Amino acid sequence: MLLVGMLDSPYVRRAAITGTLLEVPFEHRSVSVFRHMAEFRAINPLIKAPTLVTDDGIAISESLLIIQHFEDVAGRSLRPIEGVARRRDLALTGIGIVAADKAVSIEYERKRPEAQRYAPWQERIVTQLHVALDLLDAAAREGELTAGPELLPSDIAAAIAWGFCRFVIPEFAPEERWPALAEQARACEALDVFKTWPIDRE
Repeated sequence: MLLVGMLDSPYVRRAAITGTLLEVPFEHRSVSVFRHMAEFRAINPLIKAPTLVTDDGIAISESLLIIQHFEDVAGRSLRPIEGVARRRDLALTGIGIVAADKAVSIEYERKRPEAQRYAPWQERIVTQLHVALDLLDAAAREGELTAGPELLPSDIAAAIAWGFCRFVIPEFAPEERWPALAEQARACEALDVFKTWPIDRE
């Protein structure tokens, strides 16, 4: 299988780390949806990162669906099987994804020409990001987010979202405001699987 996309994307990175932890064999090709549009279009006409090309040539878009396919191939999931632990992991994973989504939105919004920016919308997405980070920091303080020894999807999503925030919009995510989350993310980044898939800073 082939995973396509740049590792500066939190979605590409989350899929790669999860696939590795599930011990699913895949190759990675670093292709930008901006700088290499023609190359990406030839792989997936949607020009959507990440894209996973399966062994039979089917292109799957969206990181959640790619991870679902990795789970299908592996015959297992990193998520708890049932009960409160499973529901809590689903909830925290969703919060981590929201944090990444809002960080992406903030980055795109501030790249717009000044005349095209809408202040109430900008304020809304910053507030949504900060609420998500508040919730993740509280979970990290309470030990619901960790760096293993067995990583859960929520651990991965939270650490990757924080790393992305610090990479692209650090002024919106000061470490001193969310110290527990920052520490959990640092511990995750020190793991071999995170080092295998570092943020692409090119």
